[in-house]
Amino acid sequence: MKKKRKIVLAYSGGLDTSVILKWLQENYNAEVIAYTADIGQKINKKKIINNAKKLSIKKIIIEDLKDTFVKDYIFPMIRGHAIYEGVYLLGTSIARPLIAKRQIAIAKKFGAYAVSHGSTGKGNDQVRFELGYHYFGPKIKVIAPWRIWKLNSRTDLIKYAIKNRVPIPRDKKGAPPFSVDDNLYHTSTEGKMLENPKNQAPQFIYQRTVSPEKASNKGSYVTIGFKNGNPITVDGKKLLPANLLQKLNIVAGKNGIGRVDLVENRFIGIKSRGIYETPGGTLLMVAHRAIESITLDKATMHKKDKIMPIYAELIYNGYWYSKARFRLQKIVDLKRNKINGSVKLKLYKGNIIIISRQTKSRAYSMKKVSFEENKTFNKSNVERFINFHKKKLR
Repeated sequence: MKKKRKIVLAYSGGLDTSVILKWLQENYNAEVIAYTADIGQKINKKKIINNAKKLSIKKIIIEDLKDTFVKDYIFPMIRGHAIYEGVYLLGTSIARPLIAKRQIAIAKKFGAYAVSHGSTGKGNDQVRFELGYHYFGPKIKVIAPWRIWKLNSRTDLIKYAIKNRVPIPRDKKGAPPFSVDDNLYHTSTEGKMLENPKNQAPQFIYQRTVSPEKASNKGSYVTIGFKNGNPITVDGKKLLPANLLQKLNIVAGKNGIGRVDLVENRFIGIKSRGIYETPGGTLLMVAHRAIESITLDKATMHKKDKIMPIYAELIYNGYWYSKARFRLQKIVDLKRNKINGSVKLKLYKGNIIIISRQTKSRAYSMKKVSFEENKTFNKSNVERFINFHKKKLR
């Protein structure tokens, strides 16, 4: 008997990928391998395994990638201060390259001829996944169900699930859920009433942050320590990357920090509205800029600021493994060995207040900046400096 070919599906256990799993079984004479990358999302391993087994899946792989995700993907992005269109911290964008890389590795390990994902035909993730697939496995076939099947809406998806006895998850109100993506860095919520930008987002959709109005009246303090540009300690305690981010998520979330209501310009050319929560990541962005302000020279800081929008757009568009992103990362990290010290923050009802910065770096000179008389700064040079720049006006 001829062996069935294999397909590796990026499987979350949610509605979309559960329906896709069943659909692949119906339309391809192949064994489906369910692959779940644990990158810090709310994950019920037993439920994922049980749902997959109900659909006759024999091989289910759940891989813990949390520390890899934070250390090799989030931290480099933090060092680059990557923010898309002024507000989006790229929580979904940065996750897809890692999942794609590991999915191809699993496909190669088990001799699969194809990989599949659950990204919709209108979204960015299909691009992000497939650019990653191409980089690591250009000869492996890609099956993108949302672009080829006859299920044209979420309603069609639910009808198919009911007909084929595919479990349908429910939200807190007992209705079919919003479209939610989460990982250790963020949670995004889209769809349903949020598609109309005039509608206010209901409080119940927020999963990891409290409303600033309901946050503590006392607030919290947190000190983040950096070495070679990466955060390594929280309140003086050294932590593994995933544990560090999780600790910051908790303290920031309970103080109402990290909420963004965003209408973004998707790579494929349409606008979409989403609610994003990035509590710990928001702290890291503020703290990293603060430590850079006293450790890096002006030219380096300004060069980083100049390339940041390009760097962020590359990540947003799925170009994490591109030569362009690699080239910009080298610029971002050129003087990261100088970025050492700590930043103390006060968190209060959605606000982040910098309390102090400490470093052994000599980039910041108290003597030069002092209002008291000193000989370390030659004021006579200032007039020549001004006169030089006067000439540039003409």
